[in-house]
Amino acid sequence: MTSIAIVVGSVRPGRYSRPVAEWVLAEAAKRDDAKFEILDLADFPLPHLDEPLPASAGQYANDHTKAWSEAVARFDGFVFVTPEYNHSTSGVLKNALDYLYAEWNNKAAGFVSYGVAGGVRAVEHLRLVGAELQLATVRSQVALSLYTDYENFVTLNPAAHQYDALTALFDQLVAWSDALAHLRK
Repeated sequence: MTSIAIVVGSVRPGRYSRPVAEWVLAEAAKRDDAKFEILDLADFPLPHLDEPLPASAGQYANDHTKAWSEAVARFDGFVFVTPEYNHSTSGVLKNALDYLYAEWNNKAAGFVSYGVAGGVRAVEHLRLVGAELQLATVRSQVALSLYTDYENFVTLNPAAHQYDALTALFDQLVAWSDALAHLRK
């Protein structure tokens, strides 16, 4: 069965990304066409990229890189949950992407973002990075606004249309993950 990781893209204290990822997982659990699992960057303390060779060489020197590689390699696709910090994604998510190369190739990716402007600028940057990593990014995305999808800017309470957007993201992500499977063999 297709396996999708929901990547928690922030490790900041008080982060919103974990509750967003849990919402995504709860909605994903209603489906029977793929397995979904949270992959939290807080569980993989990666220092700033410290590998002596480029990720494309696939020769990892550090145990933390090897553990991250094994975790990512298990999945057929990804939902990246990203905040928007200064018109981009979090540094920790960009760093985690930079650590690997082949583990991302020919897999599908979707995005659930959040922020004052819904995190859309972070997703724009992630789409460019994903293209270089040979991640096929799906069109549908969820952009959660701190103004309309949170109560008092704290408690996640997605508007009804966000559920529809998430369903469309899942539909595309699973279809693309399945379609790319033959390229990964």
